[in-house]
Amino acid sequence: MRRREFLAFVGGTVAWPLAARAQQAAMPVVGYLGSETREKFGIRVTAFLQGLGAMGFDEGRNVTIEYRWANGQSDRLPAMAADLVRRRVAVIVTPGSAISALSAKAATQTVPIVFETGVDPVGAGLVKSLNRPEGNITGITSLNVHVGPKRLELMHELLPKAKKFAVLVNPANPANFEMAVKGSEGPSRALGLELHFLNASTDHEIESAFERLRQLEAGGLVVAADIFFNSRAQQFAALSLKHGVPAVHSVRDFAVAGGLVSYGGDIRDSHRQAGIYTGRILKGEKPADLPVQQVTKVELTINLRTAKALGIGVPNTLIGRADEVIE
Repeated sequence: MRRREFLAFVGGTVAWPLAARAQQAAMPVVGYLGSETREKFGIRVTAFLQGLGAMGFDEGRNVTIEYRWANGQSDRLPAMAADLVRRRVAVIVTPGSAISALSAKAATQTVPIVFETGVDPVGAGLVKSLNRPEGNITGITSLNVHVGPKRLELMHELLPKAKKFAVLVNPANPANFEMAVKGSEGPSRALGLELHFLNASTDHEIESAFERLRQLEAGGLVVAADIFFNSRAQQFAALSLKHGVPAVHSVRDFAVAGGLVSYGGDIRDSHRQAGIYTGRILKGEKPADLPVQQVTKVELTINLRTAKALGIGVPNTLIGRADEVIE
């Protein structure tokens, strides 16, 4: 090899890594602040990446994502949010949890934040209004918490002779807790039902709640919309079958896993929309100029196999309203 060619070759091998590192360094970094684990958020992460991809951003190619997982310990979220701010991420995404969003909001007034939550963002103190969020935060809200009263009505429709029901709530999530309690009281009075509220903030407390149901002689269980409960849909389905308890959950995974019925917002759609908003901010738009999006699609899924196993006859009128029937 001639000297000139050799120098060109050596120069190229040195320049390529430098160029690659420069390109990588120039990639925007998105902080993903999850309240649970990657495994429990699998569907949500996939949907978020699809939305991000729709805006032209692919993880590892032209955007880097730094994931932070609290593993169900919400008290870790403020420190994780502060760490993402110190790392100077371009956007912080807070999927599925008002607590995550509030932690990020408390950590920074400058880094853009995109939330995805089932609660009222105004009532939770995330934004001043849906149309004009102001500041550095915007996001997506679904109807999961707001359709809580409808879940109670569904249980009454399935079990019209039952006069006593239990509602499982998570006191560690104050915003959801308050809405679940207040939202259930009115419909219960209108339907002449006796309600018992059970608390659970850990896996052990969830199992204990099912034991408590037997003592209460409740006709069925309504699981309030909550990211902690939503990420444990399969556990709820297994416990429901084990104890023979008719139950309604907010996410489709519950019915698919063998639960009786699920009714709630489409989490795939809301997380995909969060990915789209993140992409728009990476392209230069400001959170204050992006109104909070409301995902209005609500899915009703009924598992007829489980209904048969529990000895419940599902009315044809209810089957006709279902988005999905598992037979």
